Amino acid sequence: MDKLKGSQRKYLRSQAHHLKPLVIIGTKGVTGQLIGSVDLALKDHELVKVKFGEFKKTKKEISEEIAKTTKSEPVGLIGNIAIFYRQQPDPEKRKIKIP
Repeated sequence: MDKLKGSQRKYLRSQAHHLKPLVIIGTKGVTGQLIGSVDLALKDHELVKVKFGEFKKTKKEISEEIAKTTKSEPVGLIGNIAIFYRQQPDPEKRKIKIP
């Protein structure tokens, strides 16, 4: 998948507005289990919110690390919630159509 354009990020943020965070970053920070949870959520949902319960001061760096590790696109960072998108490889299982 190509890098997302600004208009596509805006569209994805609007799609994520009604979603609840599926993963919460707690006191242990970024662990293999956390990355696995985000990866699984991206596989199932394509668009995922991750909430920062802890590590709020370094959320930007942690978001970049999660995006790089899970091979996803960071869509936005709003307050203490990061939004990630990774397109489903199988065209028939895709839930989100990006304009």
